[in-house]
Amino acid sequence: MKTLVTPSALRWSISCSFAINGRKISQPPLRTFPNSNSFASFPLPLAMSSSTQSAQTVSAGDVNDEANIFQLIQAHQEKAARLPPVEEIRTLLDRSLRGMLSTFSQKHEGYPSGSMVDFACDADGSPILAVSSLAVHTKDLLANPKCSLLVAKDPDDRTDVVITLHGDAIPVSDNDRVDVRAAYLARHPNAFWVDFGDFQFIYIKPKVVRYVSGVATALLGSGEFSEEQYKAGKVDPISQFSKPVASHMNRDHAEDTKVIVQHATSIPVDYAHMLDLDSLGFNVKAGYQGNSFKLRIPFPRRAEDRKDVKTLIVEMLQSARHQD
Repeated sequence: MKTLVTPSALRWSISCSFAINGRKISQPPLRTFPNSNSFASFPLPLAMSSSTQSAQTVSAGDVNDEANIFQLIQAHQEKAARLPPVEEIRTLLDRSLRGMLSTFSQKHEGYPSGSMVDFACDADGSPILAVSSLAVHTKDLLANPKCSLLVAKDPDDRTDVVITLHGDAIPVSDNDRVDVRAAYLARHPNAFWVDFGDFQFIYIKPKVVRYVSGVATALLGSGEFSEEQYKAGKVDPISQFSKPVASHMNRDHAEDTKVIVQHATSIPVDYAHMLDLDSLGFNVKAGYQGNSFKLRIPFPRRAEDRKDVKTLIVEMLQSARHQD
């Protein structure tokens, strides 16, 4: 793997400031953390706690300023289990629906051109686009197939993961069209226009996939994968249940989620909104005294299927209620 922050030797250099909800918190220099598979190469806002036990026990009275919150989050970040970087990137792209396509402009030679496009990924992780022959980006790609697709996990949060996939646009053959159409419509069921006469399907065959996270914070994680490394990565099988599970938890069990997060992190959060999940845990957006931040909450063990996700969440809730 060619990385800017090498996973095999990653070290976190925590600087003297950290942003929560857009505000910087002064801190003395803190120690660096050696790499482990628990938090890979993602920065603080994305990976934050241990589910089996709190790294330290702090009462609500002790959590009385932003500096203490920072220290608690930092302590839990070390032990937060998460997917290997390439699997997390493959999974994020597979679950995404829209991105920014950049092409070489034919009308304005020498300048890039950008378009918002819908896409789906095939089994190898190649984005599939349905493009119209009337679109400017289609004309650009016919002249020069080299392009990139930028995908943000949370467009409203600059500290979250942003992926740029560089590749070549290749038309889908007639033999593959039926399967590709089915894969695209599975992710975009209302895209009736794909059968219009001026539309065709194209792949973007990846050459390099880059990611960056932690922008505008003191912590920055980034790296890139070759075509072979990216293809070898697996999509997490539990991620497909993110939407129904998170919707159910946020609608019917918001208080339970808050209790689990409070117990796991020792932070008496005011709320915890589940964002998504995978085999190793789930991510929440939590709030405390007017600040909001994202936390990683690991499962006690790997989830095997959707039913097992429920079992693990119930176990975590029971443990939180018993110990608290």
